[in-house]
Amino acid sequence: MSGHDGVPGASGVATGGRLVLLGNAIVDLVMRVPALPERGGDIVSQDTTLTTGGGFNVLTAARRLGLPAVYAGAHGTGPFGDRVRADLAREGIEVPLDPVTEEDTGFCVAFVDGGGERTFATSLGAEARLTEAHATAVLAALRPGDLVQISGYGLAYPVNGPVLASLVARLPEHTRVFLDPGPLADQIPEEVLEPVLARCDWVSCNQREGRLLTGRDDAREAAAALAARLGPRTGVLLRADADGCWLVPPGGEPAHIPGRRVTAVDSNGAGDAHTGAFLALLGHGLDLSSAVRGANAAAAFAVTRHGPATGPTVGELLALLDGEPLAERLSSALGR
Repeated sequence: MSGHDGVPGASGVATGGRLVLLGNAIVDLVMRVPALPERGGDIVSQDTTLTTGGGFNVLTAARRLGLPAVYAGAHGTGPFGDRVRADLAREGIEVPLDPVTEEDTGFCVAFVDGGGERTFATSLGAEARLTEAHATAVLAALRPGDLVQISGYGLAYPVNGPVLASLVARLPEHTRVFLDPGPLADQIPEEVLEPVLARCDWVSCNQREGRLLTGRDDAREAAAALAARLGPRTGVLLRADADGCWLVPPGGEPAHIPGRRVTAVDSNGAGDAHTGAFLALLGHGLDLSSAVRGANAAAAFAVTRHGPATGPTVGELLALLDGEPLAERLSSALGR
């Protein structure tokens, strides 16, 4: 099968559906610090912001590029749950599940150091209490052509993991399934992870997560080993920060898709921007190579902005790509 731009197996996936996130939208307390304090020490934050994060970042990145989006995760009753729902509504993201009445949504403390790297500590809430009733409601809400995104955070949670694994096994064939295993990839029980991997059409992870799943440090080797583990029907994206990413199309060989050199100020949410943009561009019917290159550009844009939900709008992405052949492809696909 001939590819586009030299990428083996690069073909479009026109869906006409929505991005449905089986993940967790929580509140982020983001603290910018010069460096993490030593154990037992203290440090003064340069600034602190309270914002909705987690799966919200992926949904926002896709929504800003014109793909309809649905948050199909649990959410609580209280100030954090209210904050999450208000931000989802502001971005035009549908919320089909009713709030969990007895608990608030959880939160995460994110430390962003002087080099733009982020370190997290998370307190779980209602988003970690997914039930079979929730799963039934999600299945009933799906439409033909939907793209279903699964977060490894949920798979690692003791309550959510088995519910999500069972839900994924029941997803209709017309849905395309995408997994981001996340930082807790090595903490997902095998009996939860394996059935999800067996149903996935795509797995997207960063280098650390690729190493946790394969034991390989080299990005190319990790991408190839993960693709071999998944089998020929599943594609792999291994994100390599400023170096772009390694793409393994279903049944294909690893290909390096270069990144963009920018001055990073905050890497928090960059992987989410990449994932959301990739799904949005595939959903708009772009060929695989263009979708990946567009996702690389979206992630590069995100790290030049402070905050976790910093994926670009259509106009911002096209401005970043101004004069490049990719801009014309994106403009046509996105109706600009």
